[in-house]
Amino acid sequence: MGDKPIWEQIGSSFVQHYYQLFDADRTQLGAIYIDASCLTWEGQQFQGKAAIVEKLSSLPFQKIQHSITAQDHQPTPDSCILSMVVGQLKADDDQVLGFHQTFLLKNYQGAWVCTNEVFRLALHNG
Repeated sequence: MGDKPIWEQIGSSFVQHYYQLFDADRTQLGAIYIDASCLTWEGQQFQGKAAIVEKLSSLPFQKIQHSITAQDHQPTPDSCILSMVVGQLKADDDQVLGFHQTFLLKNYQGAWVCTNEVFRLALHNG
């Protein structure tokens, strides 16, 4: 991993950590957000750590497993990291669905946090 740019190392580590937490216990995700964080989940807007964790914790499934197909990371001019993830998820006994998720990561008080996040299932009509 040492041959990759630092933003790719940080982005990849964040993505791995995020999905491990999400799949094991979504209620623990609060540590990666700050009160100014924003989440758009299937078009619904949530702002603040508490609102985001409440939304993620209340999703209507008992168990979930994510499989990451690809991830891309970019440095931003203001020293943040933009990460885009493409993958598949399986919730409970539902069919496997594709998804896209984007994170904006910022170093805040010595730790990398998610300030912005957008999630969409990859659903196509027709």
